[in-house]
Amino acid sequence: MEKKKKMEFPNTYVIIFFIILICAAATWIVPGGEYVEAETVAAASGSAGQQAGSAIEFEHVQAQGQWWQVFSTFYNGFVKQAGIIVFILVIGAAFWIVNKSRAIDAGIFSFLKVVTKLENSRLLSWIGVENIVIVLVMLLFSLFGAVFGMSEETIAFVIIVIPLAISMGYDSIVGVCMVYVAAHVGFAGAILNPFTIGIAQDLAQLPLFSGIEYRLFCWVVLNVILIAFVLLYARKVKRNPTSSPMYELDAHWRNHIAEQGGNISDYRNGASWFSFAIAAVAVVIFTIAYSADTVLSIGTGKYHTPWLLPVVALLFIVSSVGALRKSVHFYILTLLGFTIIYLIVGVLGYQWYIGEISALFLALGIFSGIAMDLSANKIVNELMAGAKDILSAALIVGLAAGIVYILEEGRIIDTILHAMASGLGEAGEVGSLGLMYGIQTVINLVIPSASAKAAITMPIMAPFSDIIGVSRQATVLAFQFGDGFTNMITPTSGVLIAVLGIARIPYGKWFKWILPLILILVLVGFLLLIPTVFLPLSGF
Repeated sequence: MEKKKKMEFPNTYVIIFFIILICAAATWIVPGGEYVEAETVAAASGSAGQQAGSAIEFEHVQAQGQWWQVFSTFYNGFVKQAGIIVFILVIGAAFWIVNKSRAIDAGIFSFLKVVTKLENSRLLSWIGVENIVIVLVMLLFSLFGAVFGMSEETIAFVIIVIPLAISMGYDSIVGVCMVYVAAHVGFAGAILNPFTIGIAQDLAQLPLFSGIEYRLFCWVVLNVILIAFVLLYARKVKRNPTSSPMYELDAHWRNHIAEQGGNISDYRNGASWFSFAIAAVAVVIFTIAYSADTVLSIGTGKYHTPWLLPVVALLFIVSSVGALRKSVHFYILTLLGFTIIYLIVGVLGYQWYIGEISALFLALGIFSGIAMDLSANKIVNELMAGAKDILSAALIVGLAAGIVYILEEGRIIDTILHAMASGLGEAGEVGSLGLMYGIQTVINLVIPSASAKAAITMPIMAPFSDIIGVSRQATVLAFQFGDGFTNMITPTSGVLIAVLGIARIPYGKWFKWILPLILILVLVGFLLLIPTVFLPLSGF
């Protein structure tokens, strides 16, 4: 008697390619359409003259059926997401060298020793020091998401936090939640996010970042729900590690930590001082070149801070000297810490994106290699090994981008949007606002880009909200929630796929785990929209 084959859940590549096939089939069924900018003429207020303006109108066009193009989506997806893909490869390469130095292991073991000592306090022991760590890290990244729209940048942090989560007795899912999920819940409940609120309010002709008081309340509510959800799951995994859906696959992380052992011998060498000398010179030159022009942009505020870079440079030099006197491990950790500090300064002060951040992490990898006394050839070989190790995550990002590519090339993506937007006015104020929110949520499954979605939907939704009696501010909030939550589950999100690839979490397992949280957040998002209809909220 033959044994029945056990059903296997399709891997991420199969799932994404299957979605691409469905989208290609849809291009032969769904009528083509696109939104175009049309000139309008409106009477000028209080005068006999007229003003020319523009509006976005939908018009039907010939759909372009896609068939053999499904095989070119891989290439075109790579082209579309080239920035993120290169970013992933650079991150993998840099952290390969950092991990090889065992600096992160040394930092984790030192941290765990401190945590063990803190457990002697009755109050902290009762609360749980690990719980405090989880909450503080999540609040930090949520704030980053809410204030300056951290998204792609979380890829670099996931590879640091997952080993920490595993070392504390949790799993890779908790590690991803501490960084990626926290940042994206902050992104959804944004306070000053220029990529969602800034663009959407500008298109809706609202004062920039107005209505901040109620959005701050929403951010608090969403984070309380997220933290409670994660802490309950973390406690379950802590008590019974095998209850984690990642227990077997997390053996990779556990084995890595076990192989390193708890004892790491401190050592010092001349090469690390040479690395420090080069890094210090680079930091001083950067400080001289840019300090006078440092203007931090936080929300609507712009703060001229010429003193910031000199202070950071001084702290780097002092910290590095202290770390070098202790061990090469702690010098490399100092490099890592100040890489993150310069990342934040660059994003807020100079609008850095993944190109500049990639350069920053590549420098981290090279300086770390020099500190380990590796030859130039050896550093290159290690960087290549790191890029090779992370290549699968990059490949998935390229393939996932093919979904949107097929819909765009088939010229049906705007048709889908237009169909969902039709007939909103018959549902009443709350119903129409809920439908707007639902439409934004569905659209986000195929268009994860906040700025692109705002450009398409806000010129349509904002005037429509005037007709049905809903404030434009509420419409922006519906866009904001709809844009944020499903980013954490849609396979079209390059950032999500990259994070899962680095964490070695299969998309199927992630989907099953995150779905209840997404449904809760989507429901709470709708409940938070209701007061905008009935209450006199500031800015609404």
